Amino acid sequence: MSNNNFKKIRPLQDRVIVERLEGEDKTASGLYIPEAAKEKPQQGRVIAVGKGKVREDGTLHPLDLKSGDRVLFGKYAGTEIKVDSNDYLILREDDILGVLEA
Repeated sequence: MSNNNFKKIRPLQDRVIVERLEGEDKTASGLYIPEAAKEKPQQGRVIAVGKGKVREDGTLHPLDLKSGDRVLFGKYAGTEIKVDSNDYLILREDDILGVLEA
């Protein structure tokens, strides 16, 4: 369940909280995929973003992401967390491969 007012966790620095998007339930030919055979989706929606990374000279480098962005990330990227029975990922901005444009 996506929540634009996600306030339980505030990501620090260049970290991003992402909610995985649901994977496909059936193949292109119409066969249903059992739960045990499904791979975790590598797409998600950004729920919250940190303020950015502090550089060595003390300046703040803001993130290129915002809440609501649909992103792609690596299969084993990030740390999985559970908040109020919902599963999320905490990723660094570097772990995000791209933003899917609408």
